[in-house]
Amino acid sequence: MCFLCDAKHAAWPGRRAFLLTAAGAAATAATMPLQAQVNVGGSSGLRNLVPADELEGAATQQYAELLAEAKNKGVLAPSSSPQLQRLRAIAKRLVPQAAQWNDRARQWRWDVNLISSKQVNAFCMPGGKIAFYTGILDQLKLSDDETAMIMGHEMAHALREHARARIAKSQGTGTLLSLGAQLLGLGSLGDMAASVGTQLLTLRFSRDDETDADLVGLELAARGGYQPQAAVSLWEKMAQAGGGASGPSFLSTHPSGPDRIDQLQRNVPKVQGLYQRARQG
Repeated sequence: MCFLCDAKHAAWPGRRAFLLTAAGAAATAATMPLQAQVNVGGSSGLRNLVPADELEGAATQQYAELLAEAKNKGVLAPSSSPQLQRLRAIAKRLVPQAAQWNDRARQWRWDVNLISSKQVNAFCMPGGKIAFYTGILDQLKLSDDETAMIMGHEMAHALREHARARIAKSQGTGTLLSLGAQLLGLGSLGDMAASVGTQLLTLRFSRDDETDADLVGLELAARGGYQPQAAVSLWEKMAQAGGGASGPSFLSTHPSGPDRIDQLQRNVPKVQGLYQRARQG
């Protein structure tokens, strides 16, 4: 991608019921069967330089401002929107898988919203704040399985705390700021994290981060009962739509390519058993 106040919740009817359902579903993650099937290794230790609660707080504020602006412009989808209901139904199947990848996710107030825009884009901010733009659903004509792959990928960025690591790398590594953060209880980097909320929507992750999110997202979706092969068809669609200056905005931060598709194809068999188990359950 909630912490929004009750007044904010009142502004968007129906979200409270979704949030409570998602939170309850997340509590079942502790009994999740089987270990992870994809191999992505441990998360970057650099993320510990940036306090998670401060970054998640900054993300929550930016998300609230984005939704408020969308509502004022009349482009925030109501809870009755079939497309939004579809997204929230997918989230309810993916959220219970999240805590396996990050124990903090048990306390996140997951939220899913839809914004009417021609942008081919979606994101999940730190703390589980998810938004899709109608353009990515309409222009790519995504199936539920493909939509789940995008949601899983974006959730994976948040669960693997790529934003925390990227901020630490770009602002603190090897500098006096990093030293000051160690001496001052992370205060300097924490203040900096709180000031980057507006950058979270356009943050560019490394190739390793993207690979990480691809594979974790693939497994999240498979555990939720979504067809693993859809990860391949999704990125094939992205590649076909990516030509020219008017290509999907999603590709500005998530570049496609044959290597990406090949790697996903190699990992599909690893999660096929999880998918079949989820479908049988």
